[in-house]
Amino acid sequence: MSAERALSSEASLAPGVVAGAGAGHATATAAEPCHVALLGFGTVGSAFAELLESRAEEIAALCGRRPELSGVLTRSRGSFPDVLDSADVVVELIGGIEPAREYLLRAIEAGKHVVTANKQLLCEHGEQLFDAARRHGVQLRFEAAVGGVIPVVRVLQESLAGAHVDRIHGIVNGTTNFILSEMASGASYAEALGEAQRQGIAEADPSEDVSGKDSAAKMAILARLAFGTPVSLREVRYEGIEHLHSDDLLYARELGLGLKLIGTAERLDDRISVRVHPAFLYAGHPLASVSGPFNAVTVESPAITEITMSGPGAGGVQTASAVLGDLVSAVTQPAVPMPPARPLELASDVESAFYLHVEVADRPGVLAAVAGVLGDHGASIRSVLQRGIGDHARLAMVTHKLAEARLREATRMIAELDLVRSSPRAIPVIEEEFK
Repeated sequence: MSAERALSSEASLAPGVVAGAGAGHATATAAEPCHVALLGFGTVGSAFAELLESRAEEIAALCGRRPELSGVLTRSRGSFPDVLDSADVVVELIGGIEPAREYLLRAIEAGKHVVTANKQLLCEHGEQLFDAARRHGVQLRFEAAVGGVIPVVRVLQESLAGAHVDRIHGIVNGTTNFILSEMASGASYAEALGEAQRQGIAEADPSEDVSGKDSAAKMAILARLAFGTPVSLREVRYEGIEHLHSDDLLYARELGLGLKLIGTAERLDDRISVRVHPAFLYAGHPLASVSGPFNAVTVESPAITEITMSGPGAGGVQTASAVLGDLVSAVTQPAVPMPPARPLELASDVESAFYLHVEVADRPGVLAAVAGVLGDHGASIRSVLQRGIGDHARLAMVTHKLAEARLREATRMIAELDLVRSSPRAIPVIEEEFK
């Protein structure tokens, strides 16, 4: 889901002080307060305020400090200097770039720990914020910016800090995963999107989700965590799901494949590649079974082979829960600064297997002609099926790995064959399986 524009909300504010819970919570109630400034009070902001109030006593019992809202800033309520002055920790849930960037920098410079769920801001201005946090010795926590309740940021930043991560594959947008799950059951793209909107999974304007842009920003952040390389949104190649056909999902199922919108960040010797696109997976891949509005991330490393984390996609309560977890970490744990950047070259062409859909006339030699073009470009065929007869036959096939540039040239030449009725459709296939 795209970032909330929380400053426009006019919702009533949750109380900043929670009443005591009786003698059984006397120690928690007497705990030193932790004053929390909340910037933005939209869907996630209001959910966070409610969660903070309901969990305050348990957090106080756990860490000895009782969180309470000391100020909330919206377009019509509060002033940033006053909110900042009263806070120990600043939680930013405005979304967008400005004024969120200015507010977080001012909070960091004032020595406040900060928590944010703002993926766009981190993707575009993360290095400025990371550098400021290092210089001022404060924490910048952002678990909720990627993957909802999945603790992938903490795992990469802390648990796997000493591992050599080779590759990350992620389903990091619950809206598109829901739509593709519906299409796999036979719905058209328009039908699946409409159902997602009716259920509140997709926004009225779902463009950032279905275009792949939301996933691209999240994968840029994961690449920075895994490889230490700053990656901006404009450097991530991304493609969405708007152009997909339900029949591709049905044919691919016969080939043992399922379709997901996959974000990939991987090492390629001394380069890296960060990209988002629809991709087919075989059943042995951990992400293949993730359906509905769920997120999941697979991390591959020689030290661990692979680990997979999954959970509900970002929503008000889910994101608020991740924000609250970051708040507790900021209060109770030592700072884990983002290491300085070490730029690596971004690869422009990578190898992949491909699913290829070709509409052809059912005549002798057509499969041989298509296979011949693929062979001339270094692609061998792993599996193939043919459906239909006469002038409206279809070939659906999976190739072994070849460079994307060679595949593009091959599909251009296939489209020029006399017996081919339209330009072929090509979708990457992830061959890795973990059984």
